[in-house]
Amino acid sequence: MSAPEPYVRPLDFKRGRVDLNHGAGGRAAAQLIRELFAAAFDNEWLRQGDDGARLPLPAGECVMATDAHVVTPLFFPGGDIGCLAVHGTVNDVAVMGARPLYLAASFILEEGYPLAELRRIVASMARAAREAGVAIVTGDTKVVEQGKGDGVFITTTGVGVIAPGAPRPAGHRARPGDRIYVSGCIGDHGVAILSTRESLGFETAVQSDTAALHGLVAELLAAVPQTAVLRDPTRGGLATTLNEIAAQSGVGMRLREADIPLRPQVAAACELLGLDPLYVANEGKLVAICPAEHGARLLAALRAHPLGADAACIGEVVADEHGFVEMETRFGGRRVVDWLSGEQLPRIC
Repeated sequence: MSAPEPYVRPLDFKRGRVDLNHGAGGRAAAQLIRELFAAAFDNEWLRQGDDGARLPLPAGECVMATDAHVVTPLFFPGGDIGCLAVHGTVNDVAVMGARPLYLAASFILEEGYPLAELRRIVASMARAAREAGVAIVTGDTKVVEQGKGDGVFITTTGVGVIAPGAPRPAGHRARPGDRIYVSGCIGDHGVAILSTRESLGFETAVQSDTAALHGLVAELLAAVPQTAVLRDPTRGGLATTLNEIAAQSGVGMRLREADIPLRPQVAAACELLGLDPLYVANEGKLVAICPAEHGARLLAALRAHPLGADAACIGEVVADEHGFVEMETRFGGRRVVDWLSGEQLPRIC
């Protein structure tokens, strides 16, 4: 007969803090996993308790994406690092035409971080995963010494499946004459982050647009399977995303500034801070490119979904061996929308 397990005091989620033992792989680490992560993310695959998860996969082509999240602050208007870690990876899988199924999550915690705030982040992450219909099936936790982290970093890896015969949008498929669409107002996430950064002292009613886009993508591809390219314009914003696609496809692009949806508050914030909204991050928007003859149907499909209500056609793909992205300004001139040489807003996602 084995000896009974010694009594272990439950985690103090009200006053407790992360300590180095929580990342050491012993009893304290097991307790943190059991009482926090496993309790929040509970599902049949996570309950296997092994170093990985054995997962059923439907027929089709497997898609995998990974994303690290180092946003500061960890909580911001409209979201937090927890839901962001789910949405970011779900969206990376979805815009490839796949149905997201599973997530793996890796946490790097800083010694001394309050357990109450960690539980709040984990609860938000669990809620976002449930709403997206994905299961968090495996993960890892490490703890670094105080002063050598920034509270919480989260890396998520997502797995999804493209069904046989389903559309496969890809960055190399844009062709001259195609139309370019965006699913809504740009720059919301970046400005929401700025509004909570103490050093800027800027206040705005803008909420982060962080959201899982797989439902919108599924309806869009069902309506317009001819969609050539889908991409979510996150870090680097709309401008960087379009330059990436132009380079992949070997084409140029012509944008119309007047047609790019932008909230007045975001425009005002960017003007005040000297930022170009084309380069400000989004976390709940997508870029779609399709042949011109299918454009009206694509726009209608976007606008029929709550996450695409403000969708607009913002330009077209053109033949250009140099791959330039240009924009017709509100005043009738043209300017090149180039790659950024650095980063306008660090630690944004």
